[in-house]
Amino acid sequence: MPGGGAASARRGGEPETGSGAESGTATSSGGAMLEVSRLSVRVSGRTILREVSLEVAEGEALGLVGESGSGKSMTAKAIARLLPPAATAGGSVRFEGRDVLGMGGAELRGYRTREVAMIFQDPRAAINPVRSIGDFLTESLRINLGTERGAAEALAVRSLREVGIADGARRMRQYPHELSGGLLQRVMIASALAVGPRLILADEPTTALDVTTQEEVMAILDELRREHGMAMVFITHDLDLAAAVCDRTAVMYSGSIVECRVSAELEEDPRHPYTAALIGARPDVDRRLDRLVAVPGRPVSAWEAPPGCAFSPRCGHAVARCAEETPPATAAGTGAGKGTVACHRAGDLGEVLRAAR
Repeated sequence: MPGGGAASARRGGEPETGSGAESGTATSSGGAMLEVSRLSVRVSGRTILREVSLEVAEGEALGLVGESGSGKSMTAKAIARLLPPAATAGGSVRFEGRDVLGMGGAELRGYRTREVAMIFQDPRAAINPVRSIGDFLTESLRINLGTERGAAEALAVRSLREVGIADGARRMRQYPHELSGGLLQRVMIASALAVGPRLILADEPTTALDVTTQEEVMAILDELRREHGMAMVFITHDLDLAAAVCDRTAVMYSGSIVECRVSAELEEDPRHPYTAALIGARPDVDRRLDRLVAVPGRPVSAWEAPPGCAFSPRCGHAVARCAEETPPATAAGTGAGKGTVACHRAGDLGEVLRAAR
């Protein structure tokens, strides 16, 4: 079973720690429904995640932003217990106090079916091409929830209507190759919502779509999430999109969370040099530049990260300490914008980073 080794690795002696800024947790403002504490993942001996800690409250949307290879998708897969067989995990993932990494059998199936739903970035890779859309939408309802076929089909058609597909009965008879990418992604969202999950893990659900369709799909997903009171972990490369749909945004680099703040506060007042660099690298229709600003150097995965701060080789503000000591996550911001940042110089770079964004 995928992720089975993760539970055994965690029980093998890796300590569990409490939440909060001291342990590097990206904290929510209310009681946490999902708690990830010092999660580390290794695949075939290589480190993919390094002590990732985050919390998501009921009904809250948390964005995970970072360059490719930063660990965003692996974090979501660990939360859903969909790690590859060769993976081992340390730390803890808890959903309403239950140990996700230690679940097995019926408890794990119930968690994946009723509590958590995942929306993948490429619907054509996630939907079986030789089975109809109706089969895809009703399978989980019939097998895992015991819903009779007629009721499952009626629920599937209603779910399609909710995501803007009015002719659901006809679409149920079609096959994936007969639908556009935008329609297929709506089918994926309908499938996730049909079982009424508490938490949605959306892994770059608009990457394969054109800009106009992206906007439509995200509007549908955000509206239905709010309407049904579901929490969401939203993975994206787009800081602006994360700010538009997420209450808080966590920025990942080299398998770790380097900053997590209320989205609006992070946008206006970044405290980590990497966050400020990402914001500064965005194209802006209000400014005319000869060329776009790029983050210098290349991103590194967790397994090849240097000692100390993984971003220090690319950081224009690094000092000797940055190459020697891994910065702990500390409190950043005040009031509603309070969050965490993992940077040795977070306290004295505020004005510099705000000017550079």
